[in-house]
Order: sequence, then C-alpha cells, then structure tokens
Amino acid sequence: MPTRRATIDSSLSQQEGDPVFPDGPFVPVVRRTLLGALVTLLAMSGCSKRGPAAGGGFKMPPMPVETAIVTQAPVADRFDAVGTLEAGDAIVVVSEIDGMVTSLPFREGEAIAPGGVVAQLDDTQLRAEVARAEALRDQSRVTFERVKSVVDQGAGAPQDLDDAGAGLKVAEANLDVARARLAKTHIVAPWGGVLGSRRVSPGAFVRAGQPITDLTRLQEMKVSFSAPERYLGVLRRGAPVSITTPAYPADSLQGRIDVVEPVLDANLRSARILARVPNPGGRLRPGMSANVVAVLSERTSALTVPSEAVVVEGGQAYVFAVKLDSTVTRVAVALGTRTADRVEVVRGVDRGAQVVRAGHQKLFEGAKVIPVQSAPGAAAGSGTGGNAATTRPGGERP
Repeated sequence: MPTRRATIDSSLSQQEGDPVFPDGPFVPVVRRTLLGALVTLLAMSGCSKRGPAAGGGFKMPPMPVETAIVTQAPVADRFDAVGTLEAGDAIVVVSEIDGMVTSLPFREGEAIAPGGVVAQLDDTQLRAEVARAEALRDQSRVTFERVKSVVDQGAGAPQDLDDAGAGLKVAEANLDVARARLAKTHIVAPWGGVLGSRRVSPGAFVRAGQPITDLTRLQEMKVSFSAPERYLGVLRRGAPVSITTPAYPADSLQGRIDVVEPVLDANLRSARILARVPNPGGRLRPGMSANVVAVLSERTSALTVPSEAVVVEGGQAYVFAVKLDSTVTRVAVALGTRTADRVEVVRGVDRGAQVVRAGHQKLFEGAKVIPVQSAPGAAAGSGTGGNAATTRPGGERP
C-alpha cells in the first residue's frame, strides 16, 4: 500500500511555475481544461467571421424548394351577389265582368297553350244582347239604304241621309259592345305558361277583378339583385352573367343583364338590376335564391402564379424568383385579381420565370436552392375556377 500512494502523489504533484493554491493539487488541471475550451471557441468564431469570402468557414447547403412557372391564363374580374329569381312573365287571371262560373277546364299546375280556356262564365244574357244589337244594326242599315235611294233621286233632303248614316254607325257600335262583353265570358290564356291553383270553383259568382288563378311563364327567368353605385359603370345592359342555385348547385345558367334601374336606393346607394336567364326544363321557380356572377372585365393573357408563392410584408407583396445559377432573389410584385388558388401578377415578373411555391420560409437573398418543379396541374391551376376571379358578395375582392 505505501508504494501505490507514492505513485498517485507523484502524478498530481505541482508542476514548475504553477502558482500554489490552498485548495489542493486539482485546481491547475481544471484551469488548463477551461483555457483550452475557450481557445477552441475563439478559433471557431474567427472562422465564422471570415465567411465564404475568406475561402474557409461554414457554408449553408442548398435547400430543396418547390417551384412553379409564371404562366399566362385568362382572368376575369367578377362581381358576386345573391339575387332572387322571378318569373319571366306572371299574371293573375281575373274576370273582367260579373258573372257565374260555369266551368274551369284546366288542371292545376299544368301548362296551357296560348288561347287555352281558363274559365267560362254564364253567357245567356249577353248572347241575347248580341242578337238584339244585330237586329237593330240590320234595321238601321235598311233605313240608310232607303233614305240614300230617295236622296239620290232628288226627292229627299241630304240631312235625312246624314241622320240615317249616323243611326247605322250607332247600331254597329252597339253590336261591337255587346260582342265584346260576350267575349269576356270566355276567359283564355294570353300566352303559354303554367297555371296555378284555382281560386274559385264552378258555380261561384265572381265580380270583376276577382282572381281565378295564376299564370306564369317559366321558359325564361328573371333574376333580381342589387349592386353598389361604384359598379354602375361596368354593369351595363347586355353584360354576361351566370347563376347557380342552392337547389341545383351543379347547374350554371348563362344569361345577360336586361335592366339597370335608373333610380338608385337612396339609403343603400345601390341599384336594382334585372338579368334574364333561360330555364331549361322549367326546374327553376320564382322566389328561389340565386348566386349571381357578373363579369366586369376579362384578360385573356394575364400572368398568374400560385397563391402560395406570394409573401406579403408591410403591405408589399414579394415572390422569390429562382435564377439560372439556382440562387433566389426577392422580387417585389404588383398583384391583380385573386382566385381560389392563383393570383394575377400585374408587374414584377415575366412569363416563364421560376418562382418558389413552397419552402421559402428560410430563404434569403442569394440563397442556394434545389428547385423541385410542381405538378403541372398545381402549377397552372386546376379547373375553370382557377381562371376567373372570385369576389365577395357586394363585389369586394378577397
């Protein structure tokens, strides 16, 4: 045991030049270890400050990023609104005279051709009045012919001929009145459409103006919606529109603006607009809601990039463009119409340029990247929805 202790004491003995510490022989060893670590850190710091320009130090490896190509595609500025469908034509069928309903030869909810009979009123008395008016007209005509013959022979006064002619005209007018009243007992559809439910029953006595049923034309529909006054310069008669309905969301109907009301709502500062759209199959019904999209302007060769490629900082939009040497540069861009997955670039990049679509969170000016091209469908947008602008109801762009 004495020999082993002497060996340990010799290895831990103080070297020449080391100061003497009262804490024991382990303090110099710890000091030398800390000093070596400090020198190593200073050397690494010096290398990092020199950077790549000094020919040494640490370099960031190229980062893989997903890229897309700036492409040309048709873009349309649109105005979106919610409207209400109205029938192309709609009337309430009424009786023009008092009378008793003898028959209603139509089926409720079915179509009727122009001139089809809707209701028949009792016409017994009116037929008798027509017969009497015809008799009086015939009598007046005979009288006129007799007086004319006498006057032509010089045996009568011209005044008698004038009186006989006036009497004949009165008789003919009375006959026309009687026939018109008789025709009003035969109520017909003025144009083809769909009849509603019956408001009266056969045998009922109706007054003039009393509703009998409804008649609606469904071959063409009107859609009514409102637009703010700032859009009146572009929402003009003849502008194309398309509508969809909650009942048939997959069907889009194309139409055109027919009427822009000349007087605006003073409270809302908006104008009422009517557009006409076809109604194939008669599926759309008056009173349904409709999503209206009106095209304000179209650009067939607009430059677009994926929405994910645009970075906004401080109100300014940027994209990271990939140069030929696989480095990136941040380019300020001016944006136009925004769609669900694409955005129009008005200024800043050219067609065919390569921009970073995903992975730009850690990019900086001059960073080296490994471009990975997006799928063709993702780069150019999918479906027609990527080529038309989407706006909020009321016309505000998102």
